[in-house]
Amino acid sequence: MGVVDRLKAIGPGALVAAAFVGPGTVTTASVIGAEYAYLLVWTIAFSILATMVLQEMSARLGLITKEGLGEAFRNEFSNPLARGVTIALVVSAIGIGTAAFQTGNIVGGAAGLATITGISENIWGPVMGLVAAGLLWTGSYKLIERVFIGLVTVMGLAFVLNMIIVRPDPTALAGGLVPTVPDGSAYLIAGLVGTTVVGYNLFLHASTVQERWDGADDLAECRTDTIAMVAVGGVITTAIVVTAAAVFPEGTQIGDVGEMADQLEPVFGGYALTFFAIGLFAAGFTSSMSAPLAGAYATAGALGWERDLKSTRFRAIWLTIIGVGILFSALDYNPVEVIVFAQVANGLLLPVLAVFLIYAMNNDDLLGEYTNSTLQNVLGGLVTVVVIGIGLRTLYDVLLL
Repeated sequence: MGVVDRLKAIGPGALVAAAFVGPGTVTTASVIGAEYAYLLVWTIAFSILATMVLQEMSARLGLITKEGLGEAFRNEFSNPLARGVTIALVVSAIGIGTAAFQTGNIVGGAAGLATITGISENIWGPVMGLVAAGLLWTGSYKLIERVFIGLVTVMGLAFVLNMIIVRPDPTALAGGLVPTVPDGSAYLIAGLVGTTVVGYNLFLHASTVQERWDGADDLAECRTDTIAMVAVGGVITTAIVVTAAAVFPEGTQIGDVGEMADQLEPVFGGYALTFFAIGLFAAGFTSSMSAPLAGAYATAGALGWERDLKSTRFRAIWLTIIGVGILFSALDYNPVEVIVFAQVANGLLLPVLAVFLIYAMNNDDLLGEYTNSTLQNVLGGLVTVVVIGIGLRTLYDVLLL
């Protein structure tokens, strides 16, 4: 298959990119750029590589087995206790976790609309949630996919244009690829890893590839989709860090979402402010659709329920998650600290999911000839070890406070 044909196959990877380039990424990447300039750019490079490695495994598992990740984890253990613990982990960490993230997704996107219109995000938030619910209610995967691809394009243009305008220092940017951990930065490093290598994306990807492709013959297209769209997400994240590093004096403490846009206005004028706000809205809206969808796939799969976009129980799960987001988005709520904390919590959970995934990917009975190669196991193992190290360092820093 030629390059053009493979580009046409882009689809489920766009959902993954849209999910991790949400308000959490915009917030955490902006905070990192403002406080540490280019010093933590290496974290983006690691996070993107880790995302490619783990999402490829998840997509391959879904494509070959025709199971979601929730089912795979559920069926991996015959011992009732081990199975029960696994189901509880998936439902609590992914189902409840996505409900917690949903508020930040909706409020973050609403803040972008509030910046443009002057109407409070407490009004825009419920409106966004209802629109997202309407799109998911259609049960049309192709429609949802097109919306995600369109909004990822909007995000990319908005933030990359901002990066071009600020003209980053290429030497300083390259220097940021050398791993360093400045004092007090471990929490933010874990946050950026947590907002990029998103646990619920593993469940989302394993299920959505089945909506797009038929099986092993489509594995090459699936990999192209995954790598290309995750790379696009990495470029967008880098653009956010670079913009913040160029605009804010190093060491700046960002207090709220609106401040990120307000401080861009005197430097770039109204056009850049509008680009930033549109990008923030797109980030929030796409995540406000992907988080409920992922939570529904994960929870339904772990409980052994039907994973049909139009089934009653599947809809009940994502409606509950969106409902939580709508409820709290209508309240006076500053999402910055909560968003960053949520990403850190996800980063601490990620090693557990990674270990489960790698374990399943080495099951010959499950995957046959499509089990992990030695290289894939080594890469997956390295990613897991680094993520564990980041998590332990974060806990150490938090306990010292």
